[in-house]
Amino acid sequence: MRIVIIGAYAIGRHLARILSRRNEEITIIDDDEERLSRIGGDLDLLTIQDRPNSISTLKDADVKGADLVIAVTPDENLNTICCILAKKLGAKKTVARINNAEDMKAERQEFYKELGVDQLIYPEMLAAEDINNGLKMSWVRQRWDVHGGALVMLGIKLRETCEILNQPLRLISGPADPFHIVAIKRNGETIIPGGNDELKLYDLAYIMTTKQYIPYIRKIVGKEKYADVKNVMFMGGGATAVRAIQTMPEYMQAKVIEMDPQRCEELNNLIDNSHALVINGDGRDVPLLIEENISNTQAFVALTGNAETNILACLTAKRMGVRKTVAMVENIDYVSMAESLDIGTIINKKAIAASHIYQMMLDANVINVRFLMTANADVAEFIPEEGSRITKKPVKELGLPRGVTIGGLVRGNEGMLVSGNTQIQPGDSVMVFCHEADMQKVGRLFVKPTLF
Repeated sequence: MRIVIIGAYAIGRHLARILSRRNEEITIIDDDEERLSRIGGDLDLLTIQDRPNSISTLKDADVKGADLVIAVTPDENLNTICCILAKKLGAKKTVARINNAEDMKAERQEFYKELGVDQLIYPEMLAAEDINNGLKMSWVRQRWDVHGGALVMLGIKLRETCEILNQPLRLISGPADPFHIVAIKRNGETIIPGGNDELKLYDLAYIMTTKQYIPYIRKIVGKEKYADVKNVMFMGGGATAVRAIQTMPEYMQAKVIEMDPQRCEELNNLIDNSHALVINGDGRDVPLLIEENISNTQAFVALTGNAETNILACLTAKRMGVRKTVAMVENIDYVSMAESLDIGTIINKKAIAASHIYQMMLDANVINVRFLMTANADVAEFIPEEGSRITKKPVKELGLPRGVTIGGLVRGNEGMLVSGNTQIQPGDSVMVFCHEADMQKVGRLFVKPTLF
């Protein structure tokens, strides 16, 4: 595919790295030489230093006929203008990053589409959704729902209380059992397990199940004593924190600790005061945390712009008895460090936004794609077409590529797990887990082969 990225900021650079390594034809435009130099000379892509909203620049980037034009600068007006121009010049699909939640409403999106912006991406909203999904279940690191929870994937850190350690998976997770282990993260390595593999202490296990069996999963992994989240403390009052508080369940109460007095005033106007309390201070200040009753807080969410600050704050909260911690780690280089320190849930807006954009590149009918940083893997929800190869044989006879496993599917409104004997049908929503596998090649299994 031919892809033009506008803006060599964090999201643009992250996308460029991912897509160039997947052998896509990438051009990235930015008017700042220093930002372009941060991409690195080891990537196979073309850079253009010029004004991205210039028609001549877009023509130089050959946007005519480009499969995808992605505008991800911090300036949403610049992004939308570039997409409108690119569409008029012949780009097939355009995507713009925005900074306003109001623009995500259906009528606004339709308006932008008429102008030439096919899809809007609001990373702060996507990050807030992930945060709230994690807060709803204090005992999981990650949760991903399909069709309103008909099928659920849970990422769970296994502790000494887990009942299913050190047993071959064929004995604990067979075709008749209500869960499948689709992947294991162990000592920095991701494992797509077979029947002889075992779960070990401190593994991060990715478990596929159906909604009604979540309490059973909670029991067998030994997490029943984890308190449900009712009180949440946020450190940092940026856009992600505001969006998370505005959309969190009504039974939760929040406190926001923000160092900037002026931002505190703004937050009081943005957030419902009956739902959240704004405090001017430093979230790493232990006396302040004690004063604000951190002992009665079930979750601590650090969302400042500094990864080190967020990691240190979460470590402090853990030492003070908070079990559920969430850290915004925008620097990919710090993700491994945060994992090794057992921080908890890690949020990265670049990776979340990249997952949604990458979904648009796949040939198959894909509803959703998520990149799991902790497992270095993609999880995608595919819908197979009539006549596609995935529907021709039982799963065990498909010869799936190495590093690919099918965890479950939703047929109608019913979630079900997948075994080797499962016959996938057209119209099913199928959950596919890919580690070091080409998602585009996997996607071709779900579309009807084209005859020439």
